[in-house]
Amino acid sequence: MRWTHAIIGVILACSSGSEAAARPEAAARPVVIAAAGRWAALRAPAHCEAASLALYPAGRTRAQGRASLSFDRRRRGEFSARLSRAPRAGSSVMLTIGETPFLLIARGSLAWTRGPAQEQAIIAALRGGGAMRIEARAPNGARFVDRYALGGAPTAIDAAAACAASLPGVR
Repeated sequence: MRWTHAIIGVILACSSGSEAAARPEAAARPVVIAAAGRWAALRAPAHCEAASLALYPAGRTRAQGRASLSFDRRRRGEFSARLSRAPRAGSSVMLTIGETPFLLIARGSLAWTRGPAQEQAIIAALRGGGAMRIEARAPNGARFVDRYALGGAPTAIDAAAACAASLPGVR
């Protein structure tokens, strides 16, 4: 149980970083509504999300990787990730869940899905996959991989989706 509390604390700390500058509603600290395994469901004023941290912690040359699925009035599970490194310009960013690959869109150290159909396929894969990784090439050409455990992901996804249904303006 201590491990889950530590993960939640770091997820919350990562949630209030640069995203707060981009979205005013992110300035309010999210509230944990559910936690299982290495995943947590968070509620903010205008959105809910299921989130996890990469297995490898931040270091001198790596930021802390973070993956999440956002749910709000428009999005129903948009996958996004903050990578541990910025990929080389023009390189592909691949998300692999179990044995199923997904090509992501990337800008800087952020990567996200290509649309609703891919989002639903990712959610289905997360429910059945044993592990997840995101791979890209660093600016020096070396491959880097952010790995995630999926224990608790279905619980966090369900809690975040249910949370979004209760947001103002959602029917």
